[in-house]
Amino acid sequence: MTPSPAPATDFPQETLSRGGSPFHLSEEAAYRAWREARLAGRISDPGRLIVTVRDPGRLTAQERNELVDRILHCNMAFYRCADQGRPMDRTAMRRFGAALGLERFDTHLCAEEDGISQLSVSDGGSRADYIPYTDRPLSWHCDGYYNPPERRIRAMMLHCVSDAPQGGDNMFMDHELLYIRLRDENPAWIEALSHPQAFTIPPNVVDGRTLRGAQSGPVFSVDPLTGRLHMRYTARLRHIRWREDADTLAAAQRIRELLNREDNPDILRYRLQPGEGVVCNNVLHARTGFRDEAGSAHRRLIYRARYLDRIAGT
Repeated sequence: MTPSPAPATDFPQETLSRGGSPFHLSEEAAYRAWREARLAGRISDPGRLIVTVRDPGRLTAQERNELVDRILHCNMAFYRCADQGRPMDRTAMRRFGAALGLERFDTHLCAEEDGISQLSVSDGGSRADYIPYTDRPLSWHCDGYYNPPERRIRAMMLHCVSDAPQGGDNMFMDHELLYIRLRDENPAWIEALSHPQAFTIPPNVVDGRTLRGAQSGPVFSVDPLTGRLHMRYTARLRHIRWREDADTLAAAQRIRELLNREDNPDILRYRLQPGEGVVCNNVLHARTGFRDEAGSAHRRLIYRARYLDRIAGT
């Protein structure tokens, strides 16, 4: 099990200054070698990322190896529960994650006691204030962008229990490919996006009570536990305060352009069907709006688990 990270009060600016790291702008040779390997393994067909799982609560060694192999290439994998296998319930989902080294859940406001959230349209209450619990489109983001660094989300799983008759399509993009695109176009953008005050999420205040304080941090940083690239991002425009710097603002605009391009080959579009899911190292993702069937008890329901661990072996 991965050791718990030491508490921190802010994202360290020096994380991109490790000698030999491909994410340090002065380490061009290391970056070129890493870039070549990442682009060589790029997969643009989501069908090639699907692994069939017989019993999701008891992954076989072969199923686990197939999932890890795909995640090594794209930081994500899709899975499909076999018809003759057992369905994925909450207990099976916890076991599924544990088989991949995912044990430390992010215990946020809307998670259940077991660490798993049920994403469906909320009929009222506090959840209705958060877009994942509505049928509205969910813009591009990495999970936990409002978390402090000691609670950074390293991995995430979505499991489709039931889908909507219309809409609810999912989009995914490996954040490492976005990093490559931005760095190749303008390294100054990477430097700006790595600033510890690159953008700030305002506090979450409800009825005069602060549930979460303001959180500033970089878009790109190097995870001190793993040495891998971590991305913190949301495409939300309201209430997000970007650093008033020309390179920062230009880079933020370029990210929005790339994520909104219909012809972007690095965006994987896949509509999760019942019994299917995705497990990933917290890649960029988004969702179209949807409509549940009027007057029916059948509703779109997605189980979501967010982890402080990275997928083991990746």
